[in-house]
Amino acid sequence: MVVVIFVGTALFDKPNTSRESATLRYSDFIDAIQEDQISRVLISPDNGTAQIVENDGSRAQVTLAPDQDLLKLLTDHNVDIAVQPTKQPSPFQQAAGSLIFPLLLLGGLFFLFRRAQGGAGGNPAMSFGKSKARLQMEPSTQVTFKDVAGVEGAKLELTEVVDFLKSPDRFTAVGAKIPKGVLLVGPPGTGKTLLAKAVAGEAEVPFFSIAGSEFVEMFVGVGASRVRDLFEQAKKNAPCIVFIDEIDAVGRQRGAGLGGGNDEREQTLNQLLTEMDGFEGNSGIIIVAATNRPDVLDAALMRPGRFDRQVVVDRPDYSGRLQILEVHSKEKTLAKDVDLDQVARRTPGFTGADLANLLNEAAILAARKELTEVRNYEVAEAIERVMAGPEKKDRVMSNKRKELVAYHEAGHALVGAVMPDYDPVQKISIIPRGQAGGLTFFTPSEERMESGLYSRSYLQNQMAVALGGRVAEEIVYGDDEVTTGASNDLKQVAQVARQMVTRFGMSEKLGPVALGRSQGGMFLGRDLASERDFSEDTAATIDEEVSDLVGIAYKRATKVLIDNRKVLDELAKMLIEKETINSDELQDLLIKKEVKIAE
Repeated sequence: MVVVIFVGTALFDKPNTSRESATLRYSDFIDAIQEDQISRVLISPDNGTAQIVENDGSRAQVTLAPDQDLLKLLTDHNVDIAVQPTKQPSPFQQAAGSLIFPLLLLGGLFFLFRRAQGGAGGNPAMSFGKSKARLQMEPSTQVTFKDVAGVEGAKLELTEVVDFLKSPDRFTAVGAKIPKGVLLVGPPGTGKTLLAKAVAGEAEVPFFSIAGSEFVEMFVGVGASRVRDLFEQAKKNAPCIVFIDEIDAVGRQRGAGLGGGNDEREQTLNQLLTEMDGFEGNSGIIIVAATNRPDVLDAALMRPGRFDRQVVVDRPDYSGRLQILEVHSKEKTLAKDVDLDQVARRTPGFTGADLANLLNEAAILAARKELTEVRNYEVAEAIERVMAGPEKKDRVMSNKRKELVAYHEAGHALVGAVMPDYDPVQKISIIPRGQAGGLTFFTPSEERMESGLYSRSYLQNQMAVALGGRVAEEIVYGDDEVTTGASNDLKQVAQVARQMVTRFGMSEKLGPVALGRSQGGMFLGRDLASERDFSEDTAATIDEEVSDLVGIAYKRATKVLIDNRKVLDELAKMLIEKETINSDELQDLLIKKEVKIAE
């Protein structure tokens, strides 16, 4: 139909050429005017051509040139001048032209709908509601439990899921039901996604993987449609595993925040809840989800029958870190002096991702130096680089600033070395690293970090060590020369003291009570505001107790440094000369000098 309209329009636009006329050169046209042989000139609307009539009645056509004197020349020779009127289209042509765009639009829409009926492989505009889950069929993900190290407890919990997928009859024979949903909870980088892939690899079943944010779009209803499509695909491939990464993006508490309820995210969550435990059973489909924020998830999502099992994937302990280092070191060329056991002991609190990054940084440092293998020096440098940033050896420091930083770090190290029940000093450096002018590294206790139990004496020692740098500046240079270098230390001290009073019940005046409610952001599934659960008098008491705890720590640090002033001066002098002191050198100094232990 569209082609016919274009042909009809072209026929009506074709000019009338039944009466042909001769073509005259422009120079001959000017000569004819000057010889008074032209009686009439009909100029086209665009001034491009002209029809001329000579005195004998013959006609001709000429192409005009941009000549401003042409009209004056015609007028001087009494030539009749006329201009052709602009040709108006006929009513039929106007109607045909106005119908072209609507017909093209209708034809395009009809074409899109026809392609959309052919399936999701048609136009992408019609596949918004299709799930974006990535399906990995057999031989599955090629990842097994052997490829996951450092999370033995989590692997043991997930073994039941694998056994159910391999031999479900053994469970159903005794009436046992496998959990429909398994929630992997842990800090970022601990290997939650890798564990989910290992479960699918061990069970040798199809594995659907999708991120929680991929459900939510700007169009209403798209998220719920994608959830339905995901479970339809999973039912066709059952038994299978559906892995939803970062489920807190779609599973946060409903009815919270500025938007209230009934938004697109909540509709997606409602559909997910229905699919997980609705009227239709999802036999053979196990949902594995991962998050590092289980506290913001909706209660309906966490109840038995949905995610009724939580597997904690925590930071690895010493043995776990050693296993992870052995896995990641297989692809690295390590020198004989690299002791992975010592590396594991120096990295408490590191996750699997941190350890992988550590060895990669060490390999990069070795490549920069054009080495053929990674030495222990590069590994040690990578540890400090990951913890505090790269060294800034090119920064120019004056002698006065260098001495100030040396006394500041010596104050931290000396107070920490003589405090009972505190972490041993590992290294002292006055080389700027990251945002710090100098650093003192301590080796945290493995047992203390794993248990998370810190005594009152340890916290008091921690505050005294943090104040050691400021106190050393005051003792050596006086109150007027104190710098802002201890700003982070003071912030840490205030935080520890307030937690001792309000969270840990370590206040003599207030007793063993926890004060203050945890406040979450209004966009994290929490209430917009939360009221504190104590009076103004209690708030004043809290401030007094915090001030007293900080004052006690300050007095202890001052007494330690004054009693050991000679050791402080000697340690600062060593730092100025060497810039870096390790734990053995510090112990040798403390043994040679008479050091008074803190009370």
